[in-house]
Amino acid sequence: MTTAVKASDRLEERFRLWDHNGNGVIERADFEQEVEGILTRFGVEASAPGAAGLRAAYLGLFDRLAQAAGTEQMSKEDFVRAAESEIVSRGDAGFSEVLQPTIQAIMTIADTDGDGRINPSELERWFAAIGLNTEQADEAFREMDTDNDGSLTVTELVAAVRDYHLGKNDIPLLGV
Repeated sequence: MTTAVKASDRLEERFRLWDHNGNGVIERADFEQEVEGILTRFGVEASAPGAAGLRAAYLGLFDRLAQAAGTEQMSKEDFVRAAESEIVSRGDAGFSEVLQPTIQAIMTIADTDGDGRINPSELERWFAAIGLNTEQADEAFREMDTDNDGSLTVTELVAAVRDYHLGKNDIPLLGV
């Protein structure tokens, strides 16, 4: 499978997961529901520190993709085209610029000890929140901790997401 095909397949899977109401389009309400789902799965109140940042990051991501797609009701094709244009085709810069705010916002919620990094137990909590098990979290942590310092930075997480979408790793970053 080519990198382009794998990236497209993974974007289509992301579309399926974000189309919360199953109506075949991604709308702002789907991203709002995604944020509420993340907060619920992490056991975080909507008024808690970090919740507003998560909401802003996800809605900013939606706005960026909707603008690129030229519609606020993105079909799967619209979404894949916009994501490929804004993120995938721009390589490191696209992933960092477009996805880093959402990854940083989730990190803020997952980082229970407040050190600005994700340790193995925090990644387990993160993976449990997206429906994955401890074994998957442990394996993913080992693969993502590229500097082997026992914690993950936002840079390592963005690189893992990039590599996942480019078909360079199979870390189950999208959850179930």
